[in-house]
Amino acid sequence: MPTVPFIAIEGPIGIGKTSLAHKLSAQFNFHLLKEIVEENPFLGKFYDDIEEWSFQTEMFFLCNRFKQLEDIQQKYLSWNKAVVADYHISKNMIFARRTLPADKFDKYEQIYHILTKDMPVPNMMIYLHASLDTILNRIQQRGRDIEQNIKSSYLAQLADDYEAYMNEFEMLHPDIPVIRINGDEMDFVNYQDDLDTIIRQVQQQQEVLIQKRGTNL
Repeated sequence: MPTVPFIAIEGPIGIGKTSLAHKLSAQFNFHLLKEIVEENPFLGKFYDDIEEWSFQTEMFFLCNRFKQLEDIQQKYLSWNKAVVADYHISKNMIFARRTLPADKFDKYEQIYHILTKDMPVPNMMIYLHASLDTILNRIQQRGRDIEQNIKSSYLAQLADDYEAYMNEFEMLHPDIPVIRINGDEMDFVNYQDDLDTIIRQVQQQQEVLIQKRGTNL
């Protein structure tokens, strides 16, 4: 685990992960790591026909996220430079479990574990969650053409999957703090007070991290 802040922001599609990552990067002068989304050549086809294009879509995301994290480790974390990312690579398993048939999921899972066994693990997680209505509204507001065909039933399942995943994450990684942000109650894009609340929570966890570093020296 890195000894400098390595923050990963997670949550369902459209919840505001990238917006928050930008704001925290600017606030703390952390390097910003953004996931590759619209560059995925299979994504539009995936939203039209999930069963047909799920494996190609998930493999593209996995390989690109692996390369991004490899670069982050070499260029930033290894040099004690803090990073905030708008994703955690383990999200791949959330989507893969939901979209891949059993035979392809088994193959995918093997490749996933091979690629990620030595990847850096965040030492702080921010989990954004909200009701389906809020998620749908935010997807509509940002207006990505590629997302307009996403079925609301898929988004609802995905939100449930994320909740189960984060509950499991907290049990498996009790040493990694998780800051939970309810998107129905907080709008950090339009309200500075809400953003300031999140910033204070991050600062508190950074202080804990600094104390741990001092103890381990």
